[in-house]
Amino acid sequence: MRPTEMPAAPETAASPGVGRFVRGSLGSGAAVVARAAGAVLLNKLLAVYGGPGGLTLLAHFQNLMALFTTLPNDGTHVGLVKYLAPLRPGAGRYRAWLGAAIVLNGASLLLGLLALLLAPGPLVGVFGPTLGWVAMFGLGIALLTAYALLGAVLLAAGRLRAYIGLTVTLSLLGLAAVGAVLAAGGAATTALLAYLLAQGATVLPAGVLAGRAGLLPVLRGKISPAALGGLGRFLLMAVGLLLFGKAVDFAVRELLIRQFSLAQTDLWQAVAKLSDNYTMVMTAVMSSVYYPRLAALAARPAEQRAWVRTVLRLLVPLLAAGLALLYVLRHWLLPLLFEARFGAAESLLGPQLLADWLRFVAWPLVMVLTAQARVGRYVLLQAVSAVLYAGALALLLPRLGLLGAVWASALRHALLLLWCGWYFRRYWR
Repeated sequence: MRPTEMPAAPETAASPGVGRFVRGSLGSGAAVVARAAGAVLLNKLLAVYGGPGGLTLLAHFQNLMALFTTLPNDGTHVGLVKYLAPLRPGAGRYRAWLGAAIVLNGASLLLGLLALLLAPGPLVGVFGPTLGWVAMFGLGIALLTAYALLGAVLLAAGRLRAYIGLTVTLSLLGLAAVGAVLAAGGAATTALLAYLLAQGATVLPAGVLAGRAGLLPVLRGKISPAALGGLGRFLLMAVGLLLFGKAVDFAVRELLIRQFSLAQTDLWQAVAKLSDNYTMVMTAVMSSVYYPRLAALAARPAEQRAWVRTVLRLLVPLLAAGLALLYVLRHWLLPLLFEARFGAAESLLGPQLLADWLRFVAWPLVMVLTAQARVGRYVLLQAVSAVLYAGALALLLPRLGLLGAVWASALRHALLLLWCGWYFRRYWR
C-alpha cells in the first residue's frame, strides 16, 4: 500500500458504495425500461407476424449485427470511456484518443464489410439477400457504429441523461420501423433491415447533443501511435469476444437450425430471447454504472476491490430472487411474451435461468480484466469458455436434443464462475 493510500472502509448494507450503485442503476432506469419494453414488443411482433422461424431470424439478425459492431462497442469504445473520462474536451490528449478511436472504428468497419463482400453466404445467406439488401445493411452498420462512438463520448463526459435519451430513441425507432414494415405486409427480412437503418438514424441527434456539449473538438495533426496502442489493447480483447463469443453464438444457432429446423429452433430461441431481455438490463447497469467506477479506481486497488465486493454482495441475492420469480411464472410468461405455441419451451427455461445466474455473478469479476486491460488473460478466458461450450454441446446435444443446448450453457458458466472465484479470491474475500 502506498503511504498516501487509505484503506477502504468496510462495506455495510448502507455503505456509500451500495448507495452509489443503486442511485446509478435507478438513474439509468428509463433507458433500461424503454429498451426492455421495446425488445419484448419486437420479439412479440416477429413471433406472431414474422411467420415460422420469425423469432429465430430476429435473433440471428441481431447476432449478425453484433458480429460487425463488437470490435468498436466492446473494444474501442470501452477504452475510449476509460481514457476520455478524466480529460477536458479541448485538450490535446482528448483529441488524440478521439482521433485514434475514429481510425480504429473505420478499420474495423472496413474489415467487416470486406468479409461481407467476400463471404456473404455464411453471414447473410439465411436472409435470402439481394445486392441492394446487402448494401443497405452495410450502411446501417456504419451509421450504428458512428452512433455508438458518440454515445461513448457522452458517457465519458458524464452526460448520462443525454445518453439515456438516445438509448430510448434508438429502441423506439427500431420498434416503429419493424411495426410499419410488417403492418404493410412486408417480409420479415425487410423488417429487420428497416430495424437496423432506423437505429442507425439515431446518429443524427447523437451528433447534435455531443456537438452542443463541446465534446467534438476539431481533430488536427497526426494520429497518435500511443493512443492507437492504448485503444488497440481493448480492441484485442474485443477480438476475443467476437471470435469466442458472438461468432460461437452465431454458429450454434446455425447448427440448431440445420439440426432441428427453424420452427423447432424457435422454442430454444424463445428462452434465449427472454434471457436477452433481462441481460439487456444487466448490461445497461454494468456498462453505465459499474464499469466507469471500476475503471476510475484502477490506480487505487484497495478501493477497486471494495467496489467489486459491494456490487457482488448486492447482485448475488437480487439476481437469484429475480430469476427464481421468472421460473415460478414460466407457465404463462412465455405464451404472453411470444405466442401460445411457445409454452412448449417451459422445460428449457430452468437450465437457462441457472446459466444466466452463473454468468451474471461472474460478470463483475471478468470486467476487472477489461478495466485493467489484461488482454492475454481476457482473450484466453474467452477461448477456454468457447472450447468448454463446444465440448458440452457435442456431449449433450445428441443425448438431450434442444435441452442439451441450455444445459451446455449452464455447465460452461458454472466452470467459468469456479475459475473466477479462485482467480479473484482477493476481491470477494
